[in-house]
Amino acid sequence: MAKPKFIRKRYPAEFKKRLVELHVTMGRSFSSLQSEFGVHEQTIRVWAKQMEIDEGQREGATTDEKAELARLRRENADLKEEREILKKFAAWSAQEANWNPRKRSGS
Repeated sequence: MAKPKFIRKRYPAEFKKRLVELHVTMGRSFSSLQSEFGVHEQTIRVWAKQMEIDEGQREGATTDEKAELARLRRENADLKEEREILKKFAAWSAQEANWNPRKRSGS
């Protein structure tokens, strides 16, 4: 029997921001936030790190840059697929243009 796929929970941006603020301003530990809110502490750590990057306190790709990169990768994949389709069509078209039907001898 196949293992069920892991479904990633999506949390609202405001919720993420609030948990990180509780850690930064109130000094709450990641484990206490995990037990209170049910979000794994490593997840909150990742959010905190990303918030530091977005605010310019740490080096790395911002959330906007990551979103743009993902959009460009999707667009690139679409363009590659379209190019392959056009190449196949061009090859088929060239083959059709060179096709000469055999003439029947009627005599």
